[in-house]
Amino acid sequence: MKAILLYRTAAVLLLLFALGHTFGFLRFTPTTTEGRAVQSAMNNVRLVTNADFTYGKFYTGFGLFATTYLLFSAFLAWYLGGLTSKHPESVSCSCGLPGLGCLAFQGAKAARCASGTG
Repeated sequence: MKAILLYRTAAVLLLLFALGHTFGFLRFTPTTTEGRAVQSAMNNVRLVTNADFTYGKFYTGFGLFATTYLLFSAFLAWYLGGLTSKHPESVSCSCGLPGLGCLAFQGAKAARCASGTG
C-alpha cells in the first residue's frame, strides 16, 4: 500500500470526524430533564466573578479548538501524502509508518463512533 493512499485516507477520515464533531456538539440538545438541567447549569455558572465566562462557553470553545486541531491534522496528513509522492525516497519509516499509524488511529476512532461508544 502506498504512503500517499494512507495519508490521504487518514486526511479524509479526519475531515469527516471534524465535521461530525462540530455539528454534533453544536446541535446537541439533551433529551432528558437531567440533561437539560446540566446544560442550563453549564450556561449559568460563571468561571470568573463578574465576567461572561461560563462552563457552557468553555465547553463550546474547547469543542471548536478540537475541531481546529482535527482540521489541522487533516491538512497535515494531506500535505505529507503529497510530499511522499513528490519525494518517493522519503517513503521509509519516516513517512510510511506514521501514515499507517495515522490511518489506523482514524479507523479505530471511526469504528468506535460507529459502535456508539465514542
